Amino acid sequence: MALDWTHFTPWSALAGGALIGLAAAWLIVLNGRIAGISGIVGNLLAPGADKGWRLAFVAGLVLSPWLYRVFAAPPDIIVDSRPWLLITAGLLVGFGTRLGSGCTSGHGVCGLARLSPRSLAATLAFMAAGFAAVWLVRHFGG
Repeated sequence: MALDWTHFTPWSALAGGALIGLAAAWLIVLNGRIAGISGIVGNLLAPGADKGWRLAFVAGLVLSPWLYRVFAAPPDIIVDSRPWLLITAGLLVGFGTRLGSGCTSGHGVCGLARLSPRSLAATLAFMAAGFAAVWLVRHFGG
């Protein structure tokens, strides 16, 4: 495997990771909540009184790409996978999120930072599943 130095963007990746970590830290320090996207979005539909911060968080996720465009040109996005494969992948991610009681942001970012054994197990499981899925698609027909 060769590294594509033309499209390798370590500084923007580092900045993005730092912003995700900062947002997660701010949410837990200021609001006592975990920045798990599946829980935040899922509980928007559930009865309860704490929808304000959830709506603000989701609005930030949706509006961030437009803010990014103010400072940089948007990247070219090329999707060269079959639609059925993308739909299957989305359904499997949703199933895994429900099965694991959380998503990559909740377990992988926040849970690991809290040294949660459950989050470590979940993160190892979804990373292994992701690696296996890529291997299967590359070898048996994506």
